[in-house]
Amino acid sequence: MAHRLFLLRHGQTEWSVNGRHTGRTDIPLTAAGEGQARAAGGTLRAVLGGSPALVLSSPRTRALRTAELAGLRVDEVTEELSEWDYGDYEGVTTPTIRETVPGWTVWSHPIPGGESAEDVNARADKLIDRVREPLGTGDVILVGHGHFSRVLVARWIGLPSTAGVHFGLDPAGVAVLGDERGEPQIEHLNLLPTTED
Repeated sequence: MAHRLFLLRHGQTEWSVNGRHTGRTDIPLTAAGEGQARAAGGTLRAVLGGSPALVLSSPRTRALRTAELAGLRVDEVTEELSEWDYGDYEGVTTPTIRETVPGWTVWSHPIPGGESAEDVNARADKLIDRVREPLGTGDVILVGHGHFSRVLVARWIGLPSTAGVHFGLDPAGVAVLGDERGEPQIEHLNLLPTTED
């Protein structure tokens, strides 16, 4: 495979600043997040070999706006790229959850009313299988969210979804996934743009 899979996390939101789990809630980018998204476009242009073969985006406004400000033409909006569904923990911070569930993390504990690690694992595998064909003709960009993108990184290299805890991806960060002689590889992780205000 000569082409690469790019993961672009949406820019900063009010909830990403204060650590609230943001899955299905549709909130906008902050002004700083809009600057990050514009700057992420420069980061992508610097590492892309040319025009991508395919750009997919989560349907959440924060992802679509990030794609727009980064100068990307989204070919398809898909729920497959949605963030982990946090169920009852939507909008709640980890410290607050730990008041009743000591040691809780999204990676290690159940999420009442939300997706399990196995659900997210299956969704990531389905999406990776789906983009393999377009990767045969060019680079692919997926515009999405923090936790789910980290799951995609883990699944790309054959690790379970819960191994996503070991990979960082900041707002407007870019991960580049490829391969070396047929072996899946993380080429770059968390490339950060210089923020434009």
